[in-house]
Amino acid sequence: MYEILNKINGPEDVKKLNNEELEVLASDIRDALFNRLTKFGGHFGPNFGMVEAEIAMHYVFNSPVDKFVFDVSHQSYPHKIITGRRLGYTDENHFHEDSGYTNPDESEHDFFNVGHTSTSISLASGLAKARDLKGDEENIIAVIGDGSLSGGEALEGLDFVGSELNSNFIIIVNDNEQAIAENHGGLYKNLAELRATNGQASNNLFKAMGLDYIYEPNGNDIQRMIKVLQSVKDINHPVVVHTNTVKGKGYKLAEENREAWHWSVPFDKETGKPTISFGSGEDYTSLTAKYIMEKAKKDSNFVVITPAMPGTGGLNPTLRAELGKQYIDVGIAEEHAIAMASGIAKNGGKPLVVTNATFMQRAYDQISQDVCINNNAITIVLNYSSFDGLTDVTHLGIFGISAFSNIPNLIVLSPSSKEEYLNMLDWSVDQKEHPVLILMPGNEVTDRPADKEYGTVKYKVEQSGEKVAILALGDFYQRGEILAKEIESKLGFKPTLVNPRYANGLDKDLLIKLADSHKVILTLEDGILNGGFGEKVASFLGIKDVKVKNYGLNREFYDRYNPEELLDELGITSEKIINDIKDLV
Repeated sequence: MYEILNKINGPEDVKKLNNEELEVLASDIRDALFNRLTKFGGHFGPNFGMVEAEIAMHYVFNSPVDKFVFDVSHQSYPHKIITGRRLGYTDENHFHEDSGYTNPDESEHDFFNVGHTSTSISLASGLAKARDLKGDEENIIAVIGDGSLSGGEALEGLDFVGSELNSNFIIIVNDNEQAIAENHGGLYKNLAELRATNGQASNNLFKAMGLDYIYEPNGNDIQRMIKVLQSVKDINHPVVVHTNTVKGKGYKLAEENREAWHWSVPFDKETGKPTISFGSGEDYTSLTAKYIMEKAKKDSNFVVITPAMPGTGGLNPTLRAELGKQYIDVGIAEEHAIAMASGIAKNGGKPLVVTNATFMQRAYDQISQDVCINNNAITIVLNYSSFDGLTDVTHLGIFGISAFSNIPNLIVLSPSSKEEYLNMLDWSVDQKEHPVLILMPGNEVTDRPADKEYGTVKYKVEQSGEKVAILALGDFYQRGEILAKEIESKLGFKPTLVNPRYANGLDKDLLIKLADSHKVILTLEDGILNGGFGEKVASFLGIKDVKVKNYGLNREFYDRYNPEELLDELGITSEKIINDIKDLV
């Protein structure tokens, strides 16, 4: 096994291989990818489609002197295997040593820790400018997928490089005709035209930006990729190498269902079926999809918008087709999604924007400027906003509360149960007073009676008690329930348990009552403490004769952590909180 790969300790070893050995290396790399992904999970399609191209890149260029910058970097596994990290793919004892993205802490061949889209051209242009300032001469290569081109930063980078950077700069556009789901946007019509004409179409996005352009129709042919990259090596001006690849190349199931195999959990290679189970019960993603479909049927003014993330709202291809004109995928363009939603709301529509929390960071300005200053009633639902959702440093959702809860006019809701979540959705979509952001729960689906209106900040007392009041927000409400039972069992009194529901507003009347009748107020939140919910409570009660202690995460870029171990380290367990209570009461 790994006939050639076991001899590859760095890019210099790739350069020694003949044509036949390069093909064997490609097969070995795919076997190594299967080894890791079947057992560990990760990005499947992007990596399988780029094996040959990345072998060619390392055969032609001299990394790390010549510098590769991978957009998103979820297609960089072959690059990592070649650059001394093959054990992270061939030996499961080393899987945890290798992140799912490029990482400068791992290797000198990686220049940025990056997992968001549309960034490589801008980042690489900075490397190129610094090179020019120093008088150096290395090649700078930016790799970007076709799906990422719709992102504003990618277009800004193309615009700058094509007109302002008059030196070596190579952009490899990996065109596999797919983002996570299908591509949307006018520029993809041009890519299709370029593919159909073997790059000869007079209408050419890249040339219009002032860039030189070469088309290579088979990005999965090592020798052809070597030839085209040799032709642009040491070039003295910016050039785009546009190449067509097959997403999921080498695995029939992934080639035929590219959306489902963009990323995978551990699976059986023969059947493609997952080898782990998340249970058969309800989850909030499927509840969201069900709500969207029912709402669309009942209300023709309702429309769901996603920036290339339909799966985060449970919208598979069948559901998207059924929604018809009530479904909009704007491509990787969160800024446009938010501003467009504001316009829809202004003209009487009912827009619901759905994506992951980590990606909505890109649209902070549009939420503030285009939506909240104008107080237009859009609804935003953010998935994976929990500490135990996505744990890679590039995809953390733990900053959502502190980032968005301080924007005026925006109501930020943190539901804690099924009925509460669905009622918040229904109220938000129909109301016309304010923009609303809802943090989709990421924990187990539970249910209990919930209010139907959320226009006025009012916390809900779920259990009345004494001495200690627990304000457990959103995903941490269930932890608050467990804590309340433990306090009663071990300390002999029943605490008050409050479901705050509002991540950004204060129920001042209730807080004053709690402060006057309790010795300690505890806040629990699924996010960082700085600028978060608990700090607002503590600040408001600062002049009252009551102790307030906040529990949440630190303002830190956590990476690939064990969620429960992290909570233990932070003292956010019932046992450790009860020890704190003993000291506080």
